[in-house]
Amino acid sequence: MNVALAGRKAFAYTAAHDVDPALRTVVFVHGAGLDHSWWGLQSRYFGYHGWNVLAVDLPAHGRSEGPALTTIGEMADWVKSVLDEKKIKSCVVVGHSMGALVALEFAARYPDSTEKIALIGTAYPMKVSEAFLDAARRNDQAAYDMETIWGHAAQVPLAGNPNPGMWMYGDTLARLARLAPGVLHADLAACNAYAGGMAAAAKVKCPALFVLGARDVMTPPRAAQELAKAIAQAKTVTIGSSGHSLMAEAPDATLDALITFLA
Repeated sequence: MNVALAGRKAFAYTAAHDVDPALRTVVFVHGAGLDHSWWGLQSRYFGYHGWNVLAVDLPAHGRSEGPALTTIGEMADWVKSVLDEKKIKSCVVVGHSMGALVALEFAARYPDSTEKIALIGTAYPMKVSEAFLDAARRNDQAAYDMETIWGHAAQVPLAGNPNPGMWMYGDTLARLARLAPGVLHADLAACNAYAGGMAAAAKVKCPALFVLGARDVMTPPRAAQELAKAIAQAKTVTIGSSGHSLMAEAPDATLDALITFLA
């Protein structure tokens, strides 16, 4: 589905269904440098089980036109503008990594529009190393390699994909290769600069689910503990086999956690 926002095209995957404002809606927000396809299994499931699904491409990602947004707050406001355009008054927001910060900030800014949030592979603060930022600033291939290697558990290169014939590293690198220069750096810098996490958490009134990978080296589970404690109605599911890319490394377990939470 294409939506015109401020004269620019924005894309959201809807599981090939028209958006019906009468149905409950779940919005999926991807992480740094990625796009809506990262949510393949999860978005399709809810789209074919009675939900509106909007798996968005943030500006300058996937099929959405740029320029890239530079702050987590701008991204949260952009998600709200998509909902307003489709006349959706409330939703569940599910975010991964950078997208989890967007979901958190969305719930804090728009409590009346937020039923629940799910934060997958998250941490606060979500600091990014200077080496990673510098490589992304220079559009160096090393930045894509860092995101790909650190973004998966160590067993992934050894036939770790649950989908036969698929290669997780290659899949991630292919997405990153489609980015315009500067987009990955804008995303990483937004994560690194986001300083409103605890204040946002204190404003969250809806139920929140944390889905964390026990083998995650980018956002290890311990880095989400204080954030989870700050949200009154938070629960945590830890997936033992997964690294940071939970939707790809443990797709069924991630989906099961969301199904239970949203039931």
